[in-house]
Amino acid sequence: MGTIWPVLLFGLLLGMKHATEPDHVIAVSTIASRTKKLSLSSLAGMFWGIGHTLTLLVVGMAMIAFERQIPEQIASYLEMGVGIMIVILGIASFRSTMRLDHHHQGDIHHLHVKSTLIGIVHGLAGSAGMVLLTMTTVKGTWMALAFILIFGLGTVIGMMLFTTFLGIPFVWMKAKQQVMNQWIVKTVSLISIAYGVYYMYHIAAEI
Repeated sequence: MGTIWPVLLFGLLLGMKHATEPDHVIAVSTIASRTKKLSLSSLAGMFWGIGHTLTLLVVGMAMIAFERQIPEQIASYLEMGVGIMIVILGIASFRSTMRLDHHHQGDIHHLHVKSTLIGIVHGLAGSAGMVLLTMTTVKGTWMALAFILIFGLGTVIGMMLFTTFLGIPFVWMKAKQQVMNQWIVKTVSLISIAYGVYYMYHIAAEI
């Protein structure tokens, strides 16, 4: 039992680090940068982590139970889906600066759903790597379940911390300078679009 805790701690820290990978950060930034309250920015990160964890848990445990790996080509197509999603999020975020109705109180539920869906897409794309990591780190179904759950907890914590810190300047600027805030949101959106295109090109070159 003494060897379990270091492994789980490793999974927690790895999950926190995993949450801050560029494609995760850029995708969630397009939502967090448009929130009007710091609590909503934090919740965007939390629900991303929940969606990400649920997908890893379902797909990962299914693959481990049947002792199967996700084919490399399918994994590449899932990664391509992440690139497409990032571009779409960037475009939607850019368009939101043309309207005055983004993320009012009535849109809180929409924010949660959108963040969760982003996490699910990222979880699908990362499930192949998660299965391999789990199978090479722990032995047994219950240990695999515990490792994926603690890894997921790490992603929730990591992304919540990131979106909270990201939200601070945006919330402050919304109160001080609306025009400057919109320019920054546009910049984040364009970065998202550019990165999404680069991401798809990089994946396509490997297929």
